[in-house]
Amino acid sequence: MAQFEEVEALTRAFSEGLGVDEKLLISTLGKSHAEHRTSFRKRSPSFFIEDEERSFERWDDRRVHLLRNEFVRFENSMVLWTMHPWERDARLLNEALKEGPNSYGVIVEVSCTRSSEGLLGARKAYHSLFDHSIEEDVATCVTGSERKLLVALVSAYRYEGPKVKEDIAKSEAKILANAIKNGDKKNPIEDDEVVRILTTRSKSLIKSICNNYYKDVSGKNINEDLEATDLILKEIIQCLTTPQTYFIKVLDEAMKPDADSSAKNALTRVIITQADADLKALTEQYQSVYGVSLSEKIESIAKGNYKDFLLALLTGEKN
Repeated sequence: MAQFEEVEALTRAFSEGLGVDEKLLISTLGKSHAEHRTSFRKRSPSFFIEDEERSFERWDDRRVHLLRNEFVRFENSMVLWTMHPWERDARLLNEALKEGPNSYGVIVEVSCTRSSEGLLGARKAYHSLFDHSIEEDVATCVTGSERKLLVALVSAYRYEGPKVKEDIAKSEAKILANAIKNGDKKNPIEDDEVVRILTTRSKSLIKSICNNYYKDVSGKNINEDLEATDLILKEIIQCLTTPQTYFIKVLDEAMKPDADSSAKNALTRVIITQADADLKALTEQYQSVYGVSLSEKIESIAKGNYKDFLLALLTGEKN
């Protein structure tokens, strides 16, 4: 490979995206001469900073940090995939608490989209891994208005059958609508009745509240009223009633060029946690909403073994 071609290949392999093109790096760097690597450093000002006083090129610290994250992305995805689902969710919950308020959506996601048995299993795994309960850690780490609601969410064990008492759904639609309408006076997530409904009622009942009765009481559908409310309340309602809609939005945010590290990590998390659930429905809805298949989107933004692994999960190529 000519020197110029080597520089171009290395630039492509290191360029921003999700994952790193390991095969291209091995085939290029493994055979490169010292002068070719020097040329690569000099021609890559977005990667390297020229120290003119000392006459050498050094890595940009920010770029090193980003690339280290991308190199471990495939490794992390494989580790998550091989974990027992209970352990996986327990570790996701623990990491979300460590990262702080910007990651509380992960707590909502796990609490509201898993089955009652799955969430109970995650609580058991949390005991095993960290020698205390997830409820204890949420109560300790979360200090804002979300605390009571999040503690109750991770503690939930909902009825999962299809039966719905329509009189209760109608009555509680009124409670929910009134709390959201009066959100300028009191945050709905601090309302004890809202917390009770969202953390104890079955998903079937909450769907009936939101889809069948809410508009009759409010005059607007719930999504319209939620526009002016706390983000965490929107995420809870969506995860409980239309989880696929929630997941495709998370995936789309993860694949935007300006996504931060936390948002990018969601691509791994969602694909892996949903791979044994219903990826087919998720991929169909993604294409319907965004006009491109999820596989094509991942193909365009991800690289190397990380990309190949995600695509294998999407297409069901599992042994």
